[in-house]
Amino acid sequence: MGESDTRTGIIAVQPQTVRPRVGFYSHGGKRIVDFIASAVALVILSPLLILLALLVKTTSPGAVFYLQPRVGKRGRLFRIVKFRSMSAEAENSGPDITVAGDPRVTAVGKILRRWKLDELPQLWNVLKGEMSLVGPRPELPAYVAGYTDAQREVLTVRPGITDPASLAYHREEELLAAHAAPQRFYRETILPHKLTMNREYVAAISFRGDVTVLLRTASVLWRHPAAAKRRKIAAPGASPG
Repeated sequence: MGESDTRTGIIAVQPQTVRPRVGFYSHGGKRIVDFIASAVALVILSPLLILLALLVKTTSPGAVFYLQPRVGKRGRLFRIVKFRSMSAEAENSGPDITVAGDPRVTAVGKILRRWKLDELPQLWNVLKGEMSLVGPRPELPAYVAGYTDAQREVLTVRPGITDPASLAYHREEELLAAHAAPQRFYRETILPHKLTMNREYVAAISFRGDVTVLLRTASVLWRHPAAAKRRKIAAPGASPG
């Protein structure tokens, strides 16, 4: 495992056994696509981003954006940007993971999180080169410190806004809520499985694969809120027992 250098903000990455697929896309083309796509998206979505910022600011006290240290490519720390979806004191009043029904989530935050709109500011991280549209989701330094050498292979590429593991665990908050020790369940069960999936992604990066992940992400975002609504409607009809 690597060691953190507090002076440079870099977590050392040990020699890896897996590398991204050799080719133009993984060695430059992916970054070009990310830069152009994020720049265009930020311009097109600017009215929506302004509206969401106003909603966050006017409906609960606190900053518009939530910035948190995450571990990026080659172990370099960066600050991920999200719309704030929780109370201003949330970081000091609970665990570093969120479960379904978390009381720290604001009313507007519930809507943002349901449609993943809180993640849109990460287009700025993509534009800056800290993240990619598709890639392993960046984790907190505390979790990365526990990676095995094999798991640290995910740090050989830029982290992403979405990835295959995020699609597989799009109901993660509900899974965590079902466990008495959600942090332990995440660290010991969910995270290792995510890292296995993302190592497979890293070994087979391609333009076609990334487009597929983006299309699947759009599909999940469209279907998941509708499914949640159906479950909520169906609940009152359960057996009266």
